[in-house]
Amino acid sequence: MANALQEQLLKAGLASKQKVRDVKTQKRRDKKSRVDDGSSAFKQEIAEQKRLQAEKDRILNEQRFAEASARGQVRGLVTEFTKFAITIPTHAEIKFNYTLENKIYAVYIDDKIQSQLLKGQLGIVRYEDKSYLVPHKLAERVNLLVPQWCGYLWQADDNKQVIEEDDPYADYAIPDDLMW
Repeated sequence: MANALQEQLLKAGLASKQKVRDVKTQKRRDKKSRVDDGSSAFKQEIAEQKRLQAEKDRILNEQRFAEASARGQVRGLVTEFTKFAITIPTHAEIKFNYTLENKIYAVYIDDKIQSQLLKGQLGIVRYEDKSYLVPHKLAERVNLLVPQWCGYLWQADDNKQVIEEDDPYADYAIPDDLMW
């Protein structure tokens, strides 16, 4: 229900629709300015921290890439993942999406490769506008040396739920169709 007093004033002819609209607009502007005043400094501080962290990460990645290039590991990685890459089937119907540097890429795969990707047996490496399906260990090495090439790498969750010994509800199963 809208503001009852405004409706009564409108019906009585003491206020116009334009005046009600102006009051609502002014309230909205006041509310927005209050929110902006209190949090603008906080937002600027967070933006500055993100910018500094991104700069630090960029410098660290450049150092890793330079060290790996100096040792010849990057060239070896390229030949290794092109040699050990699993061929992507041409008749595949399952579209597997992955993100790399804020872009979404898709690879068409079959059931077997999909299960291997989701179990963490394979990873996806993108180099020179081409996607390669590689073994997980090789994808980890690529991620360490050149993270901007690693498109998909399954990570194990270290935060698995710990079951308490004294849990009174441990004997009860949670139904699959439970809706919250």
